[in-house]
Amino acid sequence: MSKPTPDVYEQGKGMDAHNQAMREIRSRKEASYDPHEPTRVWLDEDNTPDGVKSSLTIILNTGGCRWARAGGCTMCGYVAESVDGGSVSHDALMDQIDVCLAHEADNADEPADLIKIYTSGSFLDEREVGAETRRAIADTFADRERFVVESLPDFVDREKIADFTRHGIDTDVAIGLETATDRVRHDCVNKYFDFADFEDACAEAAAADDAASDAAAGIKAYLLLKPPFLTESEAVDDMISSIERCAAVAGCHTVSMNPCNVQRYTMVDDLYFEDGYRPPWLWSVAHILEETADVDAIVVSDPVGHGSDRGPHNCQECDDNVQKAIKDFDLRQDPSVFEQVSCECELTWETVVERERSFNQPLTR
Repeated sequence: MSKPTPDVYEQGKGMDAHNQAMREIRSRKEASYDPHEPTRVWLDEDNTPDGVKSSLTIILNTGGCRWARAGGCTMCGYVAESVDGGSVSHDALMDQIDVCLAHEADNADEPADLIKIYTSGSFLDEREVGAETRRAIADTFADRERFVVESLPDFVDREKIADFTRHGIDTDVAIGLETATDRVRHDCVNKYFDFADFEDACAEAAAADDAASDAAAGIKAYLLLKPPFLTESEAVDDMISSIERCAAVAGCHTVSMNPCNVQRYTMVDDLYFEDGYRPPWLWSVAHILEETADVDAIVVSDPVGHGSDRGPHNCQECDDNVQKAIKDFDLRQDPSVFEQVSCECELTWETVVERERSFNQPLTR
């Protein structure tokens, strides 16, 4: 990976000491990646404002998130997969797109309706993906129905969104908000912006939506369940509140709850090895989805690494069944699916929620 270094943009955001510690953790990994190969690509189905759509998800291999290169979020290890040098050329990025199209052609009966492109950073940050590349990618997928890109709110701009909507493609920007609570985002996640910045990005998307004659534009909020330093009950309460606040913002039509998992070369990883962190319970995910099923937004969750010690899990006996119920809820938005799953460990989860305190967490492993 590229050597983590703070640039002028990242300094002075109130977290320089924290970022210095994060850079030391990230510097422990030495690896190189091919700039002509995407980090990952897969086919799936996703719930959208227009119903369930077949999807092609692409994670481009770029120079890495500029905030992560400065130190970054306590739980995110994706920058460790970025290429050396801090940038990737237009031709190399388009080679990655070609690899993804070949994967789709080999594994799907027909082209996916929904294209999701992530960079483990900000697709709309022109240091990661230049304007020429952004427009070329928009041209490449001009015949699809919907497009999702990920970005920090700083880079959300109605003109950039228009590169996609001008083709008649409904376009969503996924923002890693993590929580609607500024204190939790700053102190637990080490993310510098405020909820007001998220609201401003939603306003930019709404402006792009108004300007597009035959396409829609909106925001998909990514929230983090159980960042470090929160108890299970604090994490659950904060998530419910965050989903409700995001759903109330004009322009935000989808909220994706991401249960924290333990990624290498992160502060969460260090805490985990010192018995100071346990990923959230899948029962917490189910409870939150039940409690927020009536908000004015699509609420989904895709627990990564479910059932493993480093991922969201219950007792391992019931993890797969609860995960299937969560996936079913994502597609149907019907909370009754959780009535069909049960396990003795649910009592342990209830005890943790009731009794765990900051000084004794994690109460269970």
